[in-house]
Parts: sequence; C-alpha cells; structure tokens
Amino acid sequence: MDQPLKKRRALLAIGAAGAAGIAFTPDIANAANKVKTTARIVIAGAGAAGLAAASRLSRALDGAKITLIDARKEHFYQPGFTLVGSGIKPASYVISSTAEYVPAGVELVQERVAEFDPEGKKVVTESGQAYAFDFLVVATGMKLEYGLIEGMSEELIGRHGIGSIYHSPAKAEATWKAMSDFADKGGRGIFLRPNTEMKCAGAPLKYTFITDDYLSRRGQRSKAEVVYNSNNKTLFSVPIVSEKVRMLFQERSIQVNYERVLKTIDPGKRIATFSTPSGTEEQGYDFIHVIPPMRAPEPIRNSPLPWQSGPWAAEGWMEVDKGTLRHVRYRNIFGVGDIAGVPKGKTAASVKWQVPVAVDHIVAEIAGKTSDALYTGYTSCPLITRLGRAMLVEFDYQNNLVPSFPGVIAPLEELWVSWVMKTMALKPTYISMLRGRA
Repeated sequence: MDQPLKKRRALLAIGAAGAAGIAFTPDIANAANKVKTTARIVIAGAGAAGLAAASRLSRALDGAKITLIDARKEHFYQPGFTLVGSGIKPASYVISSTAEYVPAGVELVQERVAEFDPEGKKVVTESGQAYAFDFLVVATGMKLEYGLIEGMSEELIGRHGIGSIYHSPAKAEATWKAMSDFADKGGRGIFLRPNTEMKCAGAPLKYTFITDDYLSRRGQRSKAEVVYNSNNKTLFSVPIVSEKVRMLFQERSIQVNYERVLKTIDPGKRIATFSTPSGTEEQGYDFIHVIPPMRAPEPIRNSPLPWQSGPWAAEGWMEVDKGTLRHVRYRNIFGVGDIAGVPKGKTAASVKWQVPVAVDHIVAEIAGKTSDALYTGYTSCPLITRLGRAMLVEFDYQNNLVPSFPGVIAPLEELWVSWVMKTMALKPTYISMLRGRA
C-alpha cells in the first residue's frame, strides 16, 4: 500500500474512533435511564476529571444536588502545554473557561476546598462555607512544588536559560522563547524529571526530543550537548518503551545520566546540582528544562484521605482502590485524575477511563445495585520524537501495550499519524470528554 493511502486510512480510523487513548469509552452510566435521587454529590476540583465527572453524573441522575468546587475561572488544556512550549501552538490554544463546560443544573462554587472532613461528610471552603455530601468525588489534581528545589522559583521560568512547560500557558510560552534562543546558539541543554509521581511522565522525554530536533533544524546540533537526567535506573516505566527511548537517545547522541535528581539551581552561574548515589554532581547549562517535584495539594495531605503507608503516602496521594477508584476507608468517596494514588494514570487519557468507572459505582449504589466496572490502568502518551513524528504509547497497570488502533498504528514506530493525533485530533476528543460524551 502506498504511503498516502496508508495515511488516509489511518486518519479515517482516528475520525471514527477518537484519538490517543482516546477511543470512545462506553457510556457506562446510561443517560436514557436516569436514576431519581436526592443525593448530595460534591466534586472537589473542576479540571478535566472534575468536569467530566460532573457531566456524567448530571446525565445519569435525576434530582441530585451536584456541587462543583474550584476557584480557578480559566480551564487549561494541559496536554497542549508541550505544544505551546515547542512553538507549535500559541498560549491561547490551551485556555478556555471552566464555566463553559459546567452542565446545566450543576452548581459551580468558585472557591478552593480548604478542609476535607470525611467523618462529618462535608468539605469546607476557604471562606468557611461548609458543603455536606452523601458522595464526594475528589479531583483536585496535584501541586507543582518548585520551592522544593533550592534556588528555584516560578518567576525564573523564561529567564537565565530556565524553562518549565508545566506551570501555565504563559510560562510554557516563556519556555519556548528560552528554548528557541538555545536552539539558535547551541551550548549545553539539561533535561530531567523529578523523583516523585508526576503528570504526563512522557513530557520530559518529548521536550528533550523536540529540543534536539530544533537544534538540528537550525544547524546547531554539532555545537550542542543534550543531556537527559533520569531520576532512577530507567527512562520510562514500561520496559519495552524505555528501551526504545534509550535506543533513540543513543542514535541522536543524547547523553543519559541515571539516578540524578535536581536539588539546587544557581541561575546566575547557570549551574544545576543533582543528587547521585555517591553524593552530588554539578552540571553547567545554557538551557535547562526544570520539572519540579509534584505532590497532593495541602488540604488533601492534611486530611485523613491519603495513603497511610506505602509508596504513595509521602506525597499525599489518595488511598483509593486501583480498580474502582473508591476510597479504601470511606466508601462514599472517590478519587479520580492526578490525585488518585494508583500505579498509573496521571494523564488526561487516564481520566477518560477512570471517571466512567467511578461514576458507574456511584450511580449503581444510589440505585441500590452494584457495579463491576473496573479501571485497568489504561494510560496514553503520544510521545513526540521529532517535529512531525510521534509514537502512540498506550499501556495498562501490567505494562502491557494496549493499542487503540491495532493494525493501523504500531505503538513503537515514529509516525506522522501519531503526530496528527497529538497536534490536531486529541483536543476535540478531550472537550467531548469534559462534556461527558467521550
């Protein structure tokens, strides 16, 4: 089959099924048979997970009092931050308003939750207003902790050769300007990931690949050194993907350091200090892409909701069953999205599969039934490897590759169609997810 025909067939597959883990999920809670109830449901957080939960619950229930609590008026399409930081999309591409996705009949409270009281079945906002609940959906996301890196602050992003796409659309755009300046001149570029759980663990790798490609396109690659610092002994949590990335890095002369965790940064001297198994190591840079440690927001960490022991306790992730997303100790509470303390799942694609499961369990319980819906750990990473090419990596809790388009898109091949998914097809499906339709 010739290449143009293959591309057309692949695009037809995308149009028919959605994109990047993002093939349409079954509508577990059937909107045609609404369950009558007077249940009070509070959703803490109005990001992707909170809005998707509000949409699905409002479609499945008749008479429920659903309250969505979040102070931020803007909604950020976070999967697009990498594209803004790469000069592919403007900052405006990822900005909309929270209110436009709130379903009719759902109350939006534009405050932050300051206190979670699972025993008293209520949350308290920063103004002191209490909201009682019969069911609580926690979708607060995570907190970026730049302050845990000595010498680092949000204000430095875009200055002194420091970038960080994670912070906000404005800072992603500032990162693009800093990276572009580096690509024009060459020098030493430092890339890394934190030694914590993080959202979109593929983004550090994507941004390394993209910067390397810009250096090549501008004729500066021979004048540049590109260094990736892994926090552990691997490059990606899925072994076969890690090996593929290692081979690509080797092919493109990207140096890899293992077991390096950023501890301090000196913007004036442009020196980053990393902890290593044997002590510390200084690395000079002309450009550095800083990804901060990430953990649960303080109101969650200071509540009874986090894991009490185990790998997710220190960072405050919620103690939920990895299959049902139901809290292990409080049956009327669910955690979805980044806040959930599960082995995989801090991506928008995971939200798309988590939320229908949590909603189905809530609706079933209200209806006096039980649900057998399970989240199997699906997550997706459209891993950009150069401008115009990406690998569509989809996997589950068991590190099995679970391609949405078998026979059309090979998961470990650098393909144009995977690039199209990331840059064009993903956002419309994301918006459908927010509205409870995907």
